[in-house]
Amino acid sequence: MSPLRRMGRPGLLGTAARTAVIAGTAQATAGAVGRRQANRAQQQYEAQQYEAAQQAPPQPVAAPPVATQAGAGVNDALLAQLTQLGDLHGQGVLTDAEFAAAKAKLLG
Repeated sequence: MSPLRRMGRPGLLGTAARTAVIAGTAQATAGAVGRRQANRAQQQYEAQQYEAAQQAPPQPVAAPPVATQAGAGVNDALLAQLTQLGDLHGQGVLTDAEFAAAKAKLLG
C-alpha cells in the first residue's frame, strides 16, 4: 500500500513552519523599518544641529589679560595666550581673520 497523502489543511508541522516563516519575515521587516526610522531621526538631528550652529553668532573672544611681571612670566603668559588662541582656531571657534587679529593684538 502506498502512503496516503493528506489533502486539505496542513498538519501541525506545516503550521509551525509557516508560522516561523511569517514571524521571521515580520521581525526582519520591523528591524529594517526601525533602522530606517533611526537613520532618518539621526539625519534630522544632525541637520538641526548644523543649522543651529550656522545661525548662532560667533562669540567674541576676549584675550586674557597680559601678565605684568617682568622677564619669563610675561613670556609664559604670552605663550599661554597664543596657545589658547591656536586651540580656539583649531576648534573652529575663531575664523582665520579673527585669529590673525587676536594674534596681532597680543604680539603688539
